[in-house]
Amino acid sequence: MTSRRLRVAATSGSTQAADILAGLGGVQNIVEIEPCTTRLRCLVTDPSRVDLPGLRAAGTFGVMTQGRVVQIVIGPQVDTLASDLDDLL
Repeated sequence: MTSRRLRVAATSGSTQAADILAGLGGVQNIVEIEPCTTRLRCLVTDPSRVDLPGLRAAGTFGVMTQGRVVQIVIGPQVDTLASDLDDLL
């Protein structure tokens, strides 16, 4: 198993959701989260509160930002993770 896969396994489930929530700047910074194929599309209030290194450390495969939109590459388990995030919101 590669180190990336180990990292993903180590941060699975609600722990990964909590890490992503923190990386997005907390509940107050999130306007909307929508799963899309293998990514989470997130609209945030203040992009300066987004912790890109923290999101990458949460076991994601990549992070892209454009203005207030943050796309987090999760993989095929994105729907499960989105449900875990909904539980935290």
